[in-house]
Order: sequence, then structure tokens, then C-alpha cells
Amino acid sequence: MFQIVTFYRFIVLSELPAKRERLKAAMRELDIKGTIILANEGFNSTISGKPEKLNAFLSSAEEILGCRIETKSSSHEKMPFRKVDVKIKPEIVTLKQTVDIAKGSGTHVAPEDWNEIISDPETVVLDARNHYEFMNGNFVGAIDPGTSKFSELPDFVENNLDPAKHKRVAMYCTGGIRCEKFAPYLRSKGFENVYQLRGGILKYLETVNANKSLWRGECFVFDDRRTVDSELKKGVEPDHSVAISKTNNPK
Repeated sequence: MFQIVTFYRFIVLSELPAKRERLKAAMRELDIKGTIILANEGFNSTISGKPEKLNAFLSSAEEILGCRIETKSSSHEKMPFRKVDVKIKPEIVTLKQTVDIAKGSGTHVAPEDWNEIISDPETVVLDARNHYEFMNGNFVGAIDPGTSKFSELPDFVENNLDPAKHKRVAMYCTGGIRCEKFAPYLRSKGFENVYQLRGGILKYLETVNANKSLWRGECFVFDDRRTVDSELKKGVEPDHSVAISKTNNPK
């Protein structure tokens, strides 16, 4: 059985090429596969390996990156990744907007408290993911922004939400990283009561009992499993991103 972990953190990083080479070497040594993205603003990753080797790698990664790593975990009988990939990019999640991450302080909602927040009729529940992800599953009452990439979400907000009218906005994404950028972005645009699901859908499914869950469907993940179900096991839903791509680019 292979363990799959996702993790990210917004933290100032320097000497990125050296960190990239050390991480790649540790991944190869411990037979870890997946992707790690490095930027001056932090790191973002989904990787997989045998549990004991994965734990050893995470200890090494904490030393290389100079901070504690918090993970979200699931498992699968097959390795869901095909290669070792450590990339250096301008952003660890691409919004193409200048954001002060500190403005997101106080916006995090624990999975155990999420149902209460989104059940309030005054709360706008915003899915911060893309349309093809929304099609696989979503929270009850959530708005599909209809985006094909994260950097389109500011335009959706500009055209559809008004801080004078929409007083409470709660958002969620797969693992939490998109919301880490978008919650402070919304605050910078005048939205006062902003909430983000801590740890994203994956942590919610890991934490909240199925009979109390307000999640419907499966969760799209960016590996060979395509989706996971409410028990974080490989799902059966199709990859809607492929169908949408074929529709937009017919032969």
C-alpha cells in the first residue's frame, strides 16, 4: 500500500536551486514520486511512497525547507505518480495577483465547524476550484465559478460578488492552498467576513463523519487516481477536464 500526502506552506524561501537538488536526491534515495513546487513564497506538494520511506523523506524535507510540514494523507494500492519532479516557479499556486498572505489571518475554519458556517443562509459558499473539479463533487449550496484556471477567479468575483451585498463568503478548495491566497485577496477587495476551510476538502473528508457530511460526490485529485470518494479511496467518477478539453478543442 502506498501513502499519498499533500502539503504546502507560505514561507520565505531562498537558494531555491540548491533546495531543489537536495529534495530530488532525497526523493530518489527513498523511492518517493510526485511533484514539489518551490517559489520564494513557499512550497506546495503532492507525493507518494511506502509509509516508512515517506516518513523518512518528510523528516529530510523539514530540514531542507527549514520548517515543520503538516500533511493531509490518503492511501492507494498502486503508486499514483510516475516520476520525481521538483519545480521552481514564480508562485506555488498561480493567481497572478499581489496578495498579502497575512490578511488571511483569522479566516480559517476547522472542518468540524464548517457545516455551521455554510448552513447559514446569509453565507455565500464559493468553490475556489475549477469547473471540471466542481463537476465531480461539491458542498451543498456551493457556487460554481465556471473557471478553467485559478487566475480567472478574481474576474468572477468582480462580476458576480459585491462586498456591500455579500457580507459573508466561505470558500473551499482541494487541500486549502488556493484559499490561502484567495481569502486575503477577498479581504483586500473589501469583503469583511471571509472564511476558508482549513485543510480543504481532503481534511474535511478525513475529519468529518460521513453521516454528518455536507459534501456531495467525489473530490478531483491531481494524480492517477483522478478522484477520491468520501473515504479517501480511489473514486469512479470520470475526469471531466478531459471531456471539457475535447469540447473546447475539437478535431
